[in-house]
Amino acid sequence: MNFLDPRLDAYVCDHSKPENELLQRLNRETYSRMLMPRMLSGHLQGRVLSMISHMIRPKRILEIGTFTGYSALCLAEGLTPDGILHTIDINEELETIVRKYINEAGLSKKVLFHIGNAMDIIPSLQDSFDLVFIDADKENYSNYYDLVIDRVRPGGFIMADNVLWSGKVIEEPKVGDEDTRSIIAFNDKVMKDDRVENVLFPIRDGIMIMRKK
Repeated sequence: MNFLDPRLDAYVCDHSKPENELLQRLNRETYSRMLMPRMLSGHLQGRVLSMISHMIRPKRILEIGTFTGYSALCLAEGLTPDGILHTIDINEELETIVRKYINEAGLSKKVLFHIGNAMDIIPSLQDSFDLVFIDADKENYSNYYDLVIDRVRPGGFIMADNVLWSGKVIEEPKVGDEDTRSIIAFNDKVMKDDRVENVLFPIRDGIMIMRKK
């Protein structure tokens, strides 16, 4: 997942705004309690998400894949005063930690946490979106993209995480490795879609950023 020399990675983090105290605690708790803590966005990616959100100043954000809520809190930093962020995760066991940190951040009325299958929940949401962040099960990336593209306003943005998939995207997928095949198919799909302009940033495990024309 990390492609930079560890010393360069440390330099980059040292020269990026640090996490606030709440995010530091969420980071530590995620690493102490979760089986796959590397799924956390973490310091650098979190600051990138926050910066992009501040640049866009979205009124409505959709996040597909909450995990412990770190990325949602970072994205919410750029919301307009009347903005709302919808975040969806299928794992109900995460609810306690997610709601704990949303409440401690004072965002219980701005960050709406939905538990269930995103394929079912997304069509039920009434909002259109200024910013969508896809960071859930890789096999459904293309399906999520199809569900949200018409819900994003012209000039709005879609971001997708893990699009380098630990470098596996430049290798021949192994038999049964559907996650890698799905990420490769998603990246190719975006490249061929004339409705968006896109750039793939090699930040951490890769973030594809798409602007809807």
